Amino acid sequence: MGTLDAIIIAIIEGLTEFLPISSTGHMIITSALLGINKDEFTKLFEVCIQLGAILAVVVLYWKKFLVFDKNRLNFYIKLFLAVLPALIIGFLLADKIDALLEKPYVVGITLLLGGIVLLFVDNWFTKPQIDHDEQISYFKAIRIGFWQCIAMIPGVSRSAATIIGGMQQKLTRNVAAEFSFFLAVPTMAAATGYKLLKERELLISHPENIRLLLIGNVVAFIVAMIAIKFFITTLKKYGFRAWGYYRIIVGIAILVAIGMGYKLSV
Repeated sequence: MGTLDAIIIAIIEGLTEFLPISSTGHMIITSALLGINKDEFTKLFEVCIQLGAILAVVVLYWKKFLVFDKNRLNFYIKLFLAVLPALIIGFLLADKIDALLEKPYVVGITLLLGGIVLLFVDNWFTKPQIDHDEQISYFKAIRIGFWQCIAMIPGVSRSAATIIGGMQQKLTRNVAAEFSFFLAVPTMAAATGYKLLKERELLISHPENIRLLLIGNVVAFIVAMIAIKFFITTLKKYGFRAWGYYRIIVGIAILVAIGMGYKLSV
């Protein structure tokens, strides 16, 4: 992986992490199209540049994370409870999840199926009752956390899964989206920390890898700042349907390419 490759993948991460279109799926396909060798560092890079994206959430919603008041403890407890299912299931199924990351056809199928779901999801939850995150109960937070686990399958958007999970728990679209962003912080911080600890030799023995990670995180941070604001605006106005069409088109294109013999894994 060269510097330009790292920048391109980081742009894809920043753009797609908080959109309901699967950042992991897009990075897998982007790496394949760029002809990047799917070595252990590439896998590490694609996980760890999520740190830059989640820092964008912390900066944009800094009052939620950094200003202490009487509601802040409850906020952190909810995030802790919501992230538990992903931590436990992710740890237990880590090897199986890594294996799925090497199969582009899985991305194509899940993008297509997820797109079909997004075409109709706006009509499923029409009577929200919760319009502020302080109204989210501990049990609702845990249930949203289980929805997040679906996104361990490549091509299933973590953002889409948790927002739909929030709407299923009677949250408005806007509150569900914001809680999805908040939940991304501990989830991806844990995934990044675990991956760095597990693959630390890749960084210790190759200083160039550290430079690429730093570049990737800075680019992902800047792009994610823009993408979050864009997504909240479009979600309020238009809902999920446009993203559904996008996922269907990309999913079909991937499956057709694979069916025609194009090599989308390296």
